Amino acid sequence: MPINSIILDLDDTLYDCTGSLVELARRKAAQAMVEAGVPCSAEDAYRLQVELSEKYGPYYLVFDAIAKRYGMGASMVEKALHAYNSDEVPPIHPFPLVVPTLRQLRAEDYRLILLTTGIHRRQQRKIELLGLRDYFDEVIINDQERGVPLADCFRGILNRYHLTPRQVACVGDRVRDEIRVGNDLGMTTVQMIHGRFAHETGPNGLERPQYKIKRIYQLPTILGLANLGKGPDKLRVLAVGGGTGLPMVLEGAKTYSRNLTAVVTVTDSGRSSGKLREEYGVLPPGDARNCLVALSESEDRERDLYDLFQYRFKGGSLDGMSLGNLLMTALADMTGSFERAIAKASKILAIRGKVLPSTLEDTHICAELEDGSIIEEELNVRRPGKSPIKRVFLQSDTAEASPDVIEEIERADLIVLGPGSLYTSVISNLLVRGIPEAIRRSKAKKVYVCNIVTQPGQTDGYTAADHVKAITRYLGDGILDCAIVNRHVPKEEVMKRYRSESAEIASVTSALDALGVPVREADLVEDLDQGRVLWEKQDLLRHDPDKLGDAICRFYAGVSPLETYGQ
Repeated sequence: MPINSIILDLDDTLYDCTGSLVELARRKAAQAMVEAGVPCSAEDAYRLQVELSEKYGPYYLVFDAIAKRYGMGASMVEKALHAYNSDEVPPIHPFPLVVPTLRQLRAEDYRLILLTTGIHRRQQRKIELLGLRDYFDEVIINDQERGVPLADCFRGILNRYHLTPRQVACVGDRVRDEIRVGNDLGMTTVQMIHGRFAHETGPNGLERPQYKIKRIYQLPTILGLANLGKGPDKLRVLAVGGGTGLPMVLEGAKTYSRNLTAVVTVTDSGRSSGKLREEYGVLPPGDARNCLVALSESEDRERDLYDLFQYRFKGGSLDGMSLGNLLMTALADMTGSFERAIAKASKILAIRGKVLPSTLEDTHICAELEDGSIIEEELNVRRPGKSPIKRVFLQSDTAEASPDVIEEIERADLIVLGPGSLYTSVISNLLVRGIPEAIRRSKAKKVYVCNIVTQPGQTDGYTAADHVKAITRYLGDGILDCAIVNRHVPKEEVMKRYRSESAEIASVTSALDALGVPVREADLVEDLDQGRVLWEKQDLLRHDPDKLGDAICRFYAGVSPLETYGQ
């Protein structure tokens, strides 16, 4: 049966409870403890709450522990709890895109039920301030002082609406509460990774959600895929490219699939990859290395691996050398081949998915320029200031894909080309014998993700239509099922920086309509206020992994763009 009903939690699922309310509640509790006789300052009492919660987790009885430390009784604990759970609620707001997401879910005939546990008056006040009541078919406040067990609330919902668990998705942030109950009943479970419970684990598999999301707008996409029978263990996504774009696709797609394959270019000749390639005869490891990091299981692990693998030595004979590239080179030497080095690294890093080089032949990308000259090697093909590229080809006309690459293309449900350097990261793979032919034969949906900005030396002056035309030139007409293009133009002060580097937005023009490729526009630009991952040689505007993964999988699932439902 398809999922037609959704039970949603409130705190840290639809708004930022940890950031907006928890700190205030802790400070009120700290003041109450001091007034009750705890021999420390209110600031010390606040910090002690934070330290104990961070050390022992959000389920730890912090006030009882503080009472024991200072020899205080149950009266102090009761006063602290009363202050912590006071009815006073400061102004709060839903997470970005909560309202259009709820509108979309209602428009698609999902039944929406809000189930929140807490002090009744306090939870009711939160719902009023957030202005979300009218989006739900039913609002349930399970009073923690005199309510019923959470599992009974869930069973009551099933009985009232004559639902089976398979028709229900449960969305919340607490793995030991709503996620555990949902799993126990057989529902589809989605954990919102935010706030105090984001990194909580449980004692058994019942606390493991089927999906983890960071943004609520990912929910309609998940439901669309689930109702197609393409849950995370069923959906097979194959991404083709290199540079910064391929890791972004993989990172974004991890929300929706556990069967990810990266087909990565091996024509890089710059920086440390080029040095190792020349000195040790190994295929360039940089792009494969980035994909291995992107496919690591957890965000914490990914950040740690990124810092380690991206570390570059400063000074000396290793100046500019990437530690990750050295490790990949060592593995190639130990195992006897680059292919086995990737397989060994995948096992060591316990990645989710596969990384496959597009070819095992040592070859370079070459280009014929508009002025008739021929240049060789990736470093020169992407060099700014030269004559425009007329066509690209491989130095060796015998380079062909491995059987593993062809097999994964044939098994894929969804094939993604790009984003990334148009010629040296994406089309370079389409020059390998067997790959374009296999993609053309494949029954998978084929998507091209256009770059956000032009890249000096490769796509100067290109519009989005020019990017799509270049892909179809090497892939073939009528093969792409969709081109996904960015519709968001950053502020002028941001664009001035990129124009100073001769980069410009890859504009969406009417020429796109004449290409015969269905187009989806979406806001794909990364949050420029956050720290940026710079996996590429040039500091250009990037795709946001979550937005990108959502746009790609929305298309596959037949879910309409979120922009349709307003802000």
